[in-house]
Amino acid sequence: MKKSFKLEELDCANCAAKMEAAVAKIPGVTKVNINFMAQKMILEAPDDQFADILKLAAKTIAEVEPDCRIVM
Repeated sequence: MKKSFKLEELDCANCAAKMEAAVAKIPGVTKVNINFMAQKMILEAPDDQFADILKLAAKTIAEVEPDCRIVM
């Protein structure tokens, strides 16, 4: 499954790169792209694991940038 999500309160390109690298390490993530300028994340993962991976991605993003949120 591939889905796009808006990110709120993403403050810098460096943080976006750190988030992307961290989310990419989550087991099951096929592909991830976090675009600072567009303020969005594109996440690819298996359909049966997508919900759990998305929760882990949100937690991982919050560890890098506590104010950043994924808008569902």
